[in-house]
Amino acid sequence: MHQNIRWLYLGRALRSFSTAFLTVIFPLYLDRAGYSAAAIGLILGISGAVTVLLVAGVGYVGDVWGRKRVILALALLALVGGLGLGWSHAAWVAVLASGLGGIGRGGGAGSGGSWGPVFPAEQPLVVESVPLDRRTEAFGRLSFIGVLAGAAGSLVAGIPAWLHHHGWSWLAAYQSLFLASAGLSLLMFLVTLPIHEDPNSSAAKEPPPPLPFRQLVGRLGLTNALNGLGIGFLGPLLTYWFYRRYGVGPAEIGVVYTIVNLASAFPYLWSARLTRRLGAVRTVVVTRGISLVSLALMAWAPSFWMAGLLYTLRMVFNSLGMPARQSYMMGVSASRYRSRVSAFGSLPSQITMMISPTIAGSLMNTFLDVPIWGAFLFMGLNLIAYYWAFHDIPAPDEVKRPRPT
Repeated sequence: MHQNIRWLYLGRALRSFSTAFLTVIFPLYLDRAGYSAAAIGLILGISGAVTVLLVAGVGYVGDVWGRKRVILALALLALVGGLGLGWSHAAWVAVLASGLGGIGRGGGAGSGGSWGPVFPAEQPLVVESVPLDRRTEAFGRLSFIGVLAGAAGSLVAGIPAWLHHHGWSWLAAYQSLFLASAGLSLLMFLVTLPIHEDPNSSAAKEPPPPLPFRQLVGRLGLTNALNGLGIGFLGPLLTYWFYRRYGVGPAEIGVVYTIVNLASAFPYLWSARLTRRLGAVRTVVVTRGISLVSLALMAWAPSFWMAGLLYTLRMVFNSLGMPARQSYMMGVSASRYRSRVSAFGSLPSQITMMISPTIAGSLMNTFLDVPIWGAFLFMGLNLIAYYWAFHDIPAPDEVKRPRPT
């Protein structure tokens, strides 16, 4: 089973690499294909709803049918989506490719690929592939690989401009990358085939979960719904806030985002060491608390580069706590429900994330810093709710078991 983790690492690298350039080029491709801004927004909105439904479906089917089979099916969907966009720019192809195939939908700077319909199937496989005391380390390495692969994939987004400079039409240049993504999807399918899945043997070795399934999903749903509201305030509007507040353009913002991606990679590797000292829940609370302080200080930053430094610190501490949070969530879940816990626990955040950008955007003309303070408010409430929900429930590897007599 321990060989599985290598294939999971490789699959994450391929997916993050592909997702990174697809996220950049997809809306630009739609623009070159003649879609208006309103139509692009509609396509992204519908495909976002499709993705939410797909995540829920993966959560249920993954537990019942098998996580490996689900990842194989998702790789084939991504392959079909890449081929479809490589040959057609019809609206229905764009919606299905983006919603079902994950084309052009990423998790943002420093996320390490910890996003999307593959995630609820991938997480349980990671848990089943490593010893109990190595789970946080495995999640950290997985995200570290994802961030570096994503940073490399972002560079590929510049290829269409190079091809256009050498005589290609814009549409053909973009479509060449969609076809390349189809090839990467085929590789994802192939590297998933050697994975061996045996959830029954894993379940037999684990203690019973500390919380019933519905109670665990309810607590995760509450905390993640608050976090989704915070992310919705900040994520979609941060570049616009930088532009309005400091008068900077895409070149300066791009430099900061590149630094964020690189700086966020290494803390993923340090999370396991910190978790052994503080415990999983306290690690999440402490790192996110420091992240929130950095976020609040951005509102008083006198320059763009100071605000960029504070944003980098925020993402570094977020990365430091993320593997602990992922490992903890899987650790307190029953083995047969892990895909559903991952999917249904995160769905509220994906839903609330769609609400807050409209609110923040409508208020920015009156109060420019509303993305910062809106995110601070709801992420702070998320932190309080998370501590309240889980502070008295240790992770399985933190439970002191009596020595045999």
